[in-house]
Amino acid sequence: MYDYLIVGAGLFGSVFAHEAKKRGKKCLVIDKRNHIGGNLYTEQIEGINVHKYGAHIFHTNDKEIWDYVNSFSEFNRYTNSPIANYQGEIYNLPFNMNTFHQLWGSVTPDAAKQKINEQKNKAGITSPKNLEEQAISLVGTDIYEKLIKGYTEKQWGRPATELPAFIIKRIPVRFTYDNNYFNDRYQGIPIGGYTAMIEKMLEGIDVRLNVDFFEHREELEALAGKLVFTGMIDQYYNYQFGVLNYRSLQFETRVIDETDNFQGNAVVNYTARETPFTRIIEHKHFEFGTQERTVITEEYPLEWEPNLEPYYPINDDKNNQMYRKYKELSDQETNVIFGGRLATYKYYDMHQVIGAALATIRNEF
Repeated sequence: MYDYLIVGAGLFGSVFAHEAKKRGKKCLVIDKRNHIGGNLYTEQIEGINVHKYGAHIFHTNDKEIWDYVNSFSEFNRYTNSPIANYQGEIYNLPFNMNTFHQLWGSVTPDAAKQKINEQKNKAGITSPKNLEEQAISLVGTDIYEKLIKGYTEKQWGRPATELPAFIIKRIPVRFTYDNNYFNDRYQGIPIGGYTAMIEKMLEGIDVRLNVDFFEHREELEALAGKLVFTGMIDQYYNYQFGVLNYRSLQFETRVIDETDNFQGNAVVNYTARETPFTRIIEHKHFEFGTQERTVITEEYPLEWEPNLEPYYPINDDKNNQMYRKYKELSDQETNVIFGGRLATYKYYDMHQVIGAALATIRNEF
């Protein structure tokens, strides 16, 4: 018998298991995949730590959480500075003075602000009702057309006019020559990859891989006094209120023999609608690699289906209303803890997942 059965060996489940073990509890962690780490999983190819499920850059303003992750792994000084490729034209991200100079030749912040204000005023948007209107009201029409519209419509599989305005509010706009995407004080990649970090969290804890909770539900639930569930909340309740919608991703990874440096940057976003993938990741640049070969991954967004991995919840009114019904059921549970991106139907950054897991532990103990 175990005190906790933890479904999912991702970040939430691993932090919970580690903290519960510290408090003298016995945990069993299961995962339907053949590896630990969930979407953080890194795999060595050609001596390079490859982010198998997309780029993951750790960033936070919370010193407690930064110290916490550094207790499992030393982090490097990687700074996320993606660039955008629009039909062969290169622009810096996030939108900053380098971007404005590349677009308009603007040299001063005042000149860039004037250009954006001219375009905003011409568009006549006072109260943004959708993503397109919100984006134009933030950065004007030129940046929207070249660097936001195509990328966003590929990512979400819907016209920007049908997407909620709040999605775009995450994007930083700066009137300085600063290419650092995040504003957070702490940022980096664990040296040796995320898998090594998760292995440290799960040291001394029973882990079973290639185990589907729903195929062996009754038998598994009988093993523990309490369940920590990090999978899809609608699946847990047998989709009784309907199926929650997600966007998924397909990754095409390949080794490049012809060069040791394919694109000169870890992340390049392809913002034209005609380019089928949203970005190319060159993994060695996350850790300043000097290997003789390089490994790249193209990301192709697609609509989620039951045989695919759900990545991004579609938090529109219809899905949020459905989730609230599931949430009401989950709130009544006394022996089940729901946590993580899929169980709470919410997009999380890594530091938020850790914060939520630690808060759950404090509440539990």
